[in-house]
Order: sequence, then structure tokens, then C-alpha cells
Amino acid sequence: MGKIIVAGIGPGSPADITPAVIDAVRSADVVVGYKYYFQFVEPYVSPQCQCIDTGMKRERDRALQAFELAEQEKTVVVISSGDAGIYGMTPLIYEMRHERNSDVEIVSLPGISAFQKAASLLGAPIGHDLCIISLSDLMTPWEVIERRICAAATGDFVTAVYNPKSHGRYWQLYRLQELFLHNRAGTTPVGIVRQAGRDEQDIAITTLEAFDPEQVDMFTVILIGNSQSYVADGKIITPRGYYRQQLDEQAKPGQQIMMESFRTIESELHNRDIPLGHKWALLHAIHTTADFDMENILHTDPDAVETLYGMVADGALSTIVTDVTMVTSGIRKGALSRLGIEAKCYLSDPRVAEMATRLGITRTQAGIRLAVEEHPDALFAFGNAPTALMELCDLIRKGKARPAGIIAAPVGFVHVRESKHMVKPFKHIPKIIVEGRKGGSNLAATLCNAILCFDDAAQLKPGRDL
Repeated sequence: MGKIIVAGIGPGSPADITPAVIDAVRSADVVVGYKYYFQFVEPYVSPQCQCIDTGMKRERDRALQAFELAEQEKTVVVISSGDAGIYGMTPLIYEMRHERNSDVEIVSLPGISAFQKAASLLGAPIGHDLCIISLSDLMTPWEVIERRICAAATGDFVTAVYNPKSHGRYWQLYRLQELFLHNRAGTTPVGIVRQAGRDEQDIAITTLEAFDPEQVDMFTVILIGNSQSYVADGKIITPRGYYRQQLDEQAKPGQQIMMESFRTIESELHNRDIPLGHKWALLHAIHTTADFDMENILHTDPDAVETLYGMVADGALSTIVTDVTMVTSGIRKGALSRLGIEAKCYLSDPRVAEMATRLGITRTQAGIRLAVEEHPDALFAFGNAPTALMELCDLIRKGKARPAGIIAAPVGFVHVRESKHMVKPFKHIPKIIVEGRKGGSNLAATLCNAILCFDDAAQLKPGRDL
């Protein structure tokens, strides 16, 4: 009894054919395959070897002929592009042996797959968990393919796309892009490699949002990065985590937990394609509340976090005034000390009770009036009392207060929404606002912390002041 060697000949470059495959072709009595691929193995075929072309889309005929020849004591090499086990001939050969109850020996020789070749040309896009999806629905119902696309997108897999398009299949790639954009940022890197390893090779890098399916044909492999993938020096990089691991090991246990929490939150955001300052405030807000509705209700003025941190770093902002002591308590003492910032609440000041009684106003209103007299240019943070926020708005309109910034996060049911609307017309003041009824002292405090540690945002490394 002969044997069948199923050989992956790589994506199309002679340099990408493995020595084992070359040796197999040299020793073959018969080489069976699609005629286009014979050009890649022709230099290694012996003069006595018979080459049989079974034509395109005749895989079953190819496999059947291989068995008939192997059962005549011949060594038959069945060639398949890329790796024969990936959308290639190997599964069919094994299935047919079982179906025929054949004793023919089968040897499978791996080859470099098109996605591997494409990845090497693009840089390092497959450095972490990945999957491969074929958009061909010749033998797989589209409903199944779409479920797999959704699973890959939601699972944050680096995804290689095979058979992306043909003359009859033009819309499937558009649908894949649509499904991925529901789960990935528009800035996610996408690599497009046509005719990988061949003379006609063409390479392009774009983003998921800018990706144009019309640039793709049936000879193209597409690689979509995960949430951590980025482009540097013209190459796509998907980090394995070595640098992050080093940073994690340098962190204290509490900080390690917070860093991992932030990564989890970021991976579950509906929209990660947002400015860094807003994202940093949002991550803090969700971490404190476990409420992903913050994506909908947390408002930051353009560059508000960046501007306020810049004022802190330059020494132009040295005081944070809060409406209640719970907010002050939640601002990290390590950050205040490191940056030379004082956080103050006037509620316990003896002058507050006297003023509130004399003028018939709330104690938090009285506290804000005293604060404005002494620190008119402070960062004001509200997590409890809408009347205090309304008081500050009135003092701003009268020209008595010039806040460096405002954090508006009072909570409750009476005048809460109105107080937040009242602060919005002050366009010249950087503001962070928790819209609607939600808010709280913990939120106001964590938003202060987001500003104080904004220099950790780019590395997603919160919690050093814990």
C-alpha cells in the first residue's frame, strides 16, 4: 500500500516552502493539485514524477484520484497552498480515508499559512489570541459565519479573514466591518495583504473605520487587530504583555488590582474611540460605581481633564473646594501631598452655621460663599448638594467667583438636574458633569483623582497614590 502526503506549499514564495515539503515532492511518484500551484514546486519535481491537474473547485476528485494512485503502491503528494490543514485538502483526505475504510498511510506536512505570511509583512499583529474566519458560504451557511464573526469581535480576538470577496460575494465583507464596529474602536488597526509572498504582493495598513472593502479581492488576507493593537513605525503591533507585566510587578498590590479593573472596564466600553481625558474620567467613574451608564451621562468639556491637570502641574491650581466632607475624604491624600494641593470643605467652619441661620440659606450654600471669598479660583467639586452648585453659579454670574474648573456631580431628586443645566453656559470654565439625577460624593472625589493622576492615563496605570 502506498501513501498520501498532504503538503502545504506556503502562500506562494519559494522561500516559504519548508524543506520537508521539498523533500516530499522530490520523492513523489505523483503530485496531484490545482495547476496554478505547480509553478511553485516545479523545480523540485523529478523527471519520472507524474503531475496531475484536477482543475479548480474539484477537491473531491483530487482526493479520490490520490487514493486510487496510493492504492497502487505509489507515493502521492497532494499540494495545497498555505497550510493544507487550514481551509485546505488535509481534512478532506482524512474524511475520505474513513469513508473508504482505506489502509493508505497519510502524512500531513504543515506549511506557512497566508495569514502567517501576511502577519510577518504587517509587523507583529498576531502577538496574542487570534482566530481565522472564512467568508465563503459555499459550504457554510451565512448565519453560522455571522455568529462566528460576532464571537470574534466580542471576544476581542485578533482576526484573520480568508476568502473575503469574490465576484458573487460582495456584501459579506461590509457586514463583517459593520459587526466589528459594534464592538471595536474605529481606530483599530487593519492590515490588508494581497498576493502575500508573490510578485504581485501589495500591503496596506488602515483602520477599522477607514477600511474600504472595495480595495479587497479574493487573493487578499485581512488582519484585524484587537483592542490593544496599535501602529508604530508603519507596523501593526499586538502586545503580548511583557512590558505591562513589568509595570504590574513594580506596582503595589492595591494598584495592581486597580490596573486590572481599569483594563477590564476599558475592554467592556461600548465606545473606546474617545479622547484620553474623557476616557480617563470615565474609567474612574465606572470603577467607583460599577455603572456603565456613565458612558451615557458623564460629560467632560473638550480637554477639561487635560487642562485642569496642566494647571495643577504648573502650580496655577493649588486648591480644591468641595461641597461636603465626604468628597474631601475621597480625594487621595498621597496625590494631594505629591502635587502640593489642598482640599477643603467649609461645612465644619464655625462661620457657616451662623451665616446659614442669618441669611436663611443651606449650610452648603454658606460654605460655598465663604470658599469663594478665600479661594475664588479653586477647582470646585460637588457630590451632594445641588443648592451649593447653584450658589456657585450665581456667584460666577456676579463676577465674584472665577473657578479653575467645576465638577458637577450632586445626587438626588430636587433641583439636581437644574443645577447641572445652570453650570453649562459657562463655556470658559472646564467642567465635568454627571448628567441627570445620578452623582454622589464618591463620584466627585474620583473625578478629582482622575485629574490629579492624569499623567498615568496613557499607560493605563491608576492607583499609585493608594
